[in-house]
Amino acid sequence: MKSILFVDDEPNVLEGLQRMLYPMRKEWRMVFAQSGEEALKRMEEEPFDVIVSDMRMPGMDGATLLAEVMKRFPQTVRIVLTGQTGNESVFRSVGAAHQFLMKPCNPTALKACVDRAFTLRDLLNNDALKRVVARVESLPALPATYTRLIKELQSPETSLAAIGKIIETDVAMTAKVLQLVNSAFFGLRQHVASATQAVTYLGLDTIKALVLMAGVFAQAHVTKLTAAFSLESLWRHSMLVGVYAQAISRSAGADDETIRNAFTAGVLHDAGILILVENFAEDYRKILEICETRQLPLAQVEEAGLGCTHAGIGAYLLGIWGLPDPIVEAVAFHHSPGQCAARIFTPLSAVHIADVFAHEMTEAEHYEPGRKLCHEYLEALGLQEKLGQWREICSKDISK
Repeated sequence: MKSILFVDDEPNVLEGLQRMLYPMRKEWRMVFAQSGEEALKRMEEEPFDVIVSDMRMPGMDGATLLAEVMKRFPQTVRIVLTGQTGNESVFRSVGAAHQFLMKPCNPTALKACVDRAFTLRDLLNNDALKRVVARVESLPALPATYTRLIKELQSPETSLAAIGKIIETDVAMTAKVLQLVNSAFFGLRQHVASATQAVTYLGLDTIKALVLMAGVFAQAHVTKLTAAFSLESLWRHSMLVGVYAQAISRSAGADDETIRNAFTAGVLHDAGILILVENFAEDYRKILEICETRQLPLAQVEEAGLGCTHAGIGAYLLGIWGLPDPIVEAVAFHHSPGQCAARIFTPLSAVHIADVFAHEMTEAEHYEPGRKLCHEYLEALGLQEKLGQWREICSKDISK
């Protein structure tokens, strides 16, 4: 049974939540607090899986509360439930909150939000890594890209298109912008999967505030771990997989949404590596060395050494941030697509193929050896005979 703490300073709101969520009493153990101070006291007395907090409260507001929860109880999933839509609320809570829900929120939407967070949590079976992932506010951004973005934002002649193009080239920036635009604050009826599209929705002022004032996009402090790995090589590989996945999806006759999702999933598919490198540099260096010397698949060595893989960690983080399911799915299973129940062409199909092709075609930066196509999965989808055509398409792209 999941344990959930609801926090709101208005007694009527808490009473309404109790009535609304009464049918959930057999699945959730629910506790209600009327202030941030009371919530922290309860959390010190007993563990909670989820905290759902209002944003605007006297004394300790929601943003301050969730920031404190992130530091003291990092395993807890943090959700904002609020009627405030002002930019200040968005910016102050964007780091501390995993997801945003708007009032009034029906039980189905809240249950789906909580269930999704825990379904993705099941991808991880290592408590130490759960704590690390839960504390991540933003992925490390590539320093060169960060510098370009700041310079472009400070230019009086900048444009949404220019900002979108820069953000699309960076794994961390893409993830954080999509997290924000897909939150309930913007009330969009469909998920946004493109960074350029997200910038259009957010607007230039919002992007400036995020980057220049809120400091969401922190520069990475990652050094070269082995001769075959660097942040730059990871960035180039991620972008290449995004381009390949997009080209493969287009050649497969996929719809526009699938093509966009495939590109974004390709860019983000190795996001979990950034988390591991940033937080477990020495351990991950040893994992990479084992991969290189024994020519073993990275996911296999990660599983043996850490109890989980970068695919699971990346999917977990992106999932609780609220990115579209097809993107999370592609990140989660890009090494093992056969574990996915879907037997139709999806962004996962494109990213799995694109990832292997990218490693084949860039052996000089082969920090992840042993990558192979899952032919059983591809045969089940009827894609085997198209591999030659797609490999040729991708080989042409790399020469551009």
